[in-house]
Amino acid sequence: MRPMHRRIFLRDSALAIAGVGSLPLWLQRTALGAESQGRKKTLVAIFQRGAADGLNIVVPHGEPDYYKLRPTIALPKESLLDLDGFFGLNPALAPLKPLWDAKNLAIIHAAGSPDPTRSHFDAQDYMESGTPGRKSTADGWLNRALLPADHPSSVRAVSLGAALPRTIRGRNAAVAVESIASFHVKDAAASQQFETLYGSDSILGGTARTTFDAVKLLRSLGENTATGYPRGKFGESLKQIAHIIKANAGLEVAFADLGGWDHHVNEVGQNPTEGQLAQRLTEFGTALAAFHADLGARMEDVVVVTMSEFGRTARENGNRGTDHGHANAMLVMGAGVKGGKVYGKWPGLQPEQLYQNRDLAVTTDFRDVLGEAVHHHLGNQKLEGVFPGYSASPARFPGIMSA
Repeated sequence: MRPMHRRIFLRDSALAIAGVGSLPLWLQRTALGAESQGRKKTLVAIFQRGAADGLNIVVPHGEPDYYKLRPTIALPKESLLDLDGFFGLNPALAPLKPLWDAKNLAIIHAAGSPDPTRSHFDAQDYMESGTPGRKSTADGWLNRALLPADHPSSVRAVSLGAALPRTIRGRNAAVAVESIASFHVKDAAASQQFETLYGSDSILGGTARTTFDAVKLLRSLGENTATGYPRGKFGESLKQIAHIIKANAGLEVAFADLGGWDHHVNEVGQNPTEGQLAQRLTEFGTALAAFHADLGARMEDVVVVTMSEFGRTARENGNRGTDHGHANAMLVMGAGVKGGKVYGKWPGLQPEQLYQNRDLAVTTDFRDVLGEAVHHHLGNQKLEGVFPGYSASPARFPGIMSA
C-alpha cells in the first residue's frame, strides 16, 4: 500500500470507529460554539445500490419499443404521473410530483458510467471514486469536491452508515455515523486507549481530535422531531442529515444509500403500485419529499443528487424482472436546480439504438451531472481534481443548474 493511500485508510478507519458508548471526559474541552460554522452550502449524494431500473422509474411511455420490450412489466401510460408528454413518473414516486411541478426537481435520463462492467462491486467502486475503469483510486469524488478550508467543521463531511464508503474517503476528514444518538466512544477505558494510541501519532493525532470533536458536536444536537419520514434506515439517514444542516454545524457534503434495487425477479406486481420496485420507490420518494419539507427554506442551501451503479436491461427476462444493464436516470433537487424538465439526449430503444443490443445507451456521463453540482453549488471549479483523468467542464454540463 502506497504511503498516502495507507494514511487515508488508517485515518478513515479511525474516523469510522467512534460508534458506541458514553462520551469521554477528556473531550469536554470542545465547545459547540467553537464548532458552529453558520449556514453552509451542502451537497447530498444518494446511492441506490443494486442498479435501479431507470426505465420503470422515469418511464418513456412515448417510446413504442418500451412496451414491446416489456410486455408484462411495462407500466401502463394511464398509471403514470405524466411529466412532459413523453416521460412519466412511476406512481410510487407520487410524493415527488409536487416538487417536479414546482420546478424543484430535475431528471437526467440515459445517464451513467461509460465503463461497460456489469459487476455491482466494480461499478459502485468506479462511481464512488469518480474514476470509471480505474481500480487504483484510493479516495472518492465527494471528498475531493471539498474546497480547502482554514477551520473546517469536524462534521463538514458525513456519511450515514457503519463505515465510510469510498465516495467520502480522502484527504479531508470525514465521519461515518449510524445515528447521532449512538455516535460516541463506548466507555472511559476505550477513550483512554484511543487517546494513548492516536494522541501523539503524526498522521492520526489531528484526526483523533477531529473525530472526537465531531462526537461531542453531534451529541449536542439533540433529536430531530420532524415527521413524514418513512420508517427504515434510509428515511432515518435523511432525517439526521437534515438535522445537522438545520443546526448550522458546518456540513458541506453528506452521503446516504439505499439498497435493494437488484430486481431480477418479480420487479413489478399485477398492479403498477405493487412489486419490489414499487416498495423501494415508495420509501425512496417519501424520504426525499420529507427531507425537502423538513428543510423548508434551508433547501436554498442544499442540492441532492441521486445515482445508481448502472441500469437494467431494456428487455424483461423470463422471471418478470430485469438483469444488469447500462444507462439509468439520475435525480437532482434543491438550490438553483432548473427543475420540471427531463434532461439528456434520449437514445431510443429500437434494436440498433440499444447498447450491446440489450440496454439503454449512456448519453450523459454521470460525472457531468456531479461536476455541475460541484461547480455551481459547492463553488469548486477545479473539476480536474475532483474527477481526475476526465474533462468535466462547463461545456459538458447538462444545464440542470443556474450558473
